[in-house]
Amino acid sequence: MEETSVFINFDTLDLARVYLFGGVKYLDLLLVLSIIDVITGVIKAWKFKKLRSRSAWFGYVRKMLSFLVVILANIIDTILNLNGVLTFGTVLFYIANEGLSITENLAQIGVKIPAAITDRLHVIENDNEQTNEKDEQAAG
Repeated sequence: MEETSVFINFDTLDLARVYLFGGVKYLDLLLVLSIIDVITGVIKAWKFKKLRSRSAWFGYVRKMLSFLVVILANIIDTILNLNGVLTFGTVLFYIANEGLSITENLAQIGVKIPAAITDRLHVIENDNEQTNEKDEQAAG
């Protein structure tokens, strides 16, 4: 019987990461926050007895698609020679969203959140909503 061995070369994985995402800062933080958001979301759904595999699956797909948006931003960055500005901004946008989502999940679970954190996250949320409204008005 033939034995198959899988060997992962971490240098190759890092090269693929840099190729897809560029050398953008805080990508690792975004990944960690995404995982924490999934965990807190599952705990919240379990607490309120709303844990559904279809809803969870849709949430996981949305997380993966957000990383595809970061890849797209990196491609545009590279083509337009923007030196990573667009990718960095995209990553910061998703970090803010993940932070807000984690904070909301924790608050709904019953964890006390310091006012300094919630105040700053609400400012970010309001800025994001205003930006989205301006984008919708410009498009429509």
